[in-house]
Amino acid sequence: MAMEAWYMDSSEEDQRKPHRLTPNQPVSLGHLKTLGVFHWKLNADIYETDPELEQLRRDHGYSFTDIISIHKDTLPNYEEKLKMFFEEHLHLDDEIRYILDGKAYFDIRDKEERWIRIAMTKGDLITLPAGIYHRFTLDETNYTKAMRLFVGEPVWKAYNRPADDFDIRQKYLSSLQEPGEGAV
Repeated sequence: MAMEAWYMDSSEEDQRKPHRLTPNQPVSLGHLKTLGVFHWKLNADIYETDPELEQLRRDHGYSFTDIISIHKDTLPNYEEKLKMFFEEHLHLDDEIRYILDGKAYFDIRDKEERWIRIAMTKGDLITLPAGIYHRFTLDETNYTKAMRLFVGEPVWKAYNRPADDFDIRQKYLSSLQEPGEGAV
């Protein structure tokens, strides 16, 4: 099954609901790529020995991994952490996540500041570029197990919006410009 993404409604209802517009406005993988978001579908049942995952790690320099299980019975301060993950923020490094079990959502901002919801299920590996505003939440199943991948030592620091003064944010915004756009 292919990863699914769509533009979100502006409802304040439970963050774990799908929040699709009516009618639904899907977002293609191609459009996500223009925003710097990349996706792979892997076999999560063999993640410990998967040659495709090993090749991705070599190709992209993902030298460190760990696994987090997000569920009220496994994550200390569960509700507090979910609130923190759902605050709009950016990172100074790419965020790379691989869903090993369960379901979750990543929400990202497009060029016009509209929210796009990306549904993540078992086997989905995603990279969000450094400098992109995003947030994370579980879906209504309230569970996911994910591998976090890093280039070098892991960096856990999130910078909540507004964080537009960071060089990485400006670099990200520049990467979104069409050729000739912004030229004087």
